[in-house]
Amino acid sequence: MVNITICIGSSCHLKGSRKVVERLQALVAENNLKDDISLSGTFCMGKCETGVSVTVDGNYYSVSPETVDEFFKNTVLCRLK
Repeated sequence: MVNITICIGSSCHLKGSRKVVERLQALVAENNLKDDISLSGTFCMGKCETGVSVTVDGNYYSVSPETVDEFFKNTVLCRLK
């Protein structure tokens, strides 16, 4: 199971965390991975200057609505192999 946590705090919200969450949900569904990927939200991760803050199995990443597809392909899917 890959655990993805997305910051939904004020700063990340302003930088598009809602769009990141919605796109990740869609990508998980499109790839039929609901049993393999856990999505959750949290408030401030303390990296407001680089958000949208996302962790994958505890490793930090900065993701934007524009980079979420590439992030999913290159970071998340690789962890499932």
